[in-house]
Amino acid sequence: MSSSTTTEAEATGGSRLGGLRNQLQQLFAFLGLVLIFAVFSIAQPTVFPTYSNITGNILFSAVVIGLLALGATLVIITSGIDLSVGTGMTLCAVMSATFMVSWHLPVWLGLILTLLFGFLLGAVNGTNVAILGLPPFIATLAMMLVAQGLALVISNAAPIYFDATGAHASLIWLSTGNLIPGVKFPNAVLVFLLAAVVAYVLLNKTLLGRYDISIGSNEEATALSGINTKKWLILIYAVAGVFTALGGIMISARLGSAQPATGAGYELQAIAAVVIGGTSLSGGKGTIVGTVIGALIIAVINNGLQIMSVRQEWQNVILGLVILVVVFIDQFRARRLAAS
Repeated sequence: MSSSTTTEAEATGGSRLGGLRNQLQQLFAFLGLVLIFAVFSIAQPTVFPTYSNITGNILFSAVVIGLLALGATLVIITSGIDLSVGTGMTLCAVMSATFMVSWHLPVWLGLILTLLFGFLLGAVNGTNVAILGLPPFIATLAMMLVAQGLALVISNAAPIYFDATGAHASLIWLSTGNLIPGVKFPNAVLVFLLAAVVAYVLLNKTLLGRYDISIGSNEEATALSGINTKKWLILIYAVAGVFTALGGIMISARLGSAQPATGAGYELQAIAAVVIGGTSLSGGKGTIVGTVIGALIIAVINNGLQIMSVRQEWQNVILGLVILVVVFIDQFRARRLAAS
C-alpha cells in the first residue's frame, strides 16, 4: 500500500473516530438533559413538568440562550470567544425598537436593519481580532462594555415599548404567537429551530464551516495553504452577530419592549451551553446539535431552580460551578487526546 493511500486511510479513520466522539458527547449531553429534567420533575411534580411551564418558560428561555449559543459556537470553534453576545443582544433589541418605534419603520424593515446591525457588530469584533490582532477575550470584552453603554445611551436608560396591538402586532406574534392552529406552541421555538438548521448547514455544508474548523484546528497552517484567514474570521464573527441580533429580536418581542438593562450574564450561559454541547474551547471541533441540547440544559436548570425558589445569588453560584466542571472536563479531554 502506498504512503498516500495509507495517509488517506488514516485521515478517513480519524474523521470517523471524531464523528463517533461527537455522537457520544451529544448522547451524554442528551442523557444529562433527561436526568436533570427528571430530578426537577420529581422535586416539583405539580409545576415543573407541566406543558405550560415547558412551552411558556423553559423553551422560551432556551430560545434566547440558544440563539446566542449558535453564534458563539461558530466563534469558539475558531478557538476564539465572544463575551459581547449578552449586551450585544440588548443593543440589538434597543436598535430594533429604535427602528420600529422611534423611526416608525415597518416591522419587516426594522427586522432586516436589526439583523444587519448585528452583522456589523460581529464584523467589528472580527476586525479587531483578525486585523488589529487583539486577543478575542479583550476585543469582545471591550465590545461588551461598548454595547452595554450604547444601549443605555440610545434608549435614555428607559424601556422602549412596542405597540403590541397595533403597528407592531406582527413582531409580538413572531415570538409569542402560534403558527400551528389549535396548538399552544410559541413561534419563537420554531424560529430557534430554523436558526439551528441554518447554523448546522453553515457549519457542515459550506466553505464558512470548513474554514471555521480549519482555522480553529491550526490557523497558521490554514493561512499557509492559501486561505485568507483574516477575511473568514471577520465573516464568522459577523455571522455570529446575526444570531445575536435574532436573540435580541426574540427577547424584545416576547417582552413587548426593549429593556436596556437586560443581557448581562447571558454570555456566560451561552458559552456554557456551547461547551456542554461538546464544542471544545481549544477550537477545531463543535456541533450545532450539541449546542441546542446544551441550551436546553441551561434553560431547564434555570427554570427548575426558580421554581424551587432558590435565591438568584445561589443560582449564579450553581451556574458558575456548572461552567467550571464543564470547562474542566473539556480541558481534561483535550489533554487526553493530545497525549494519545
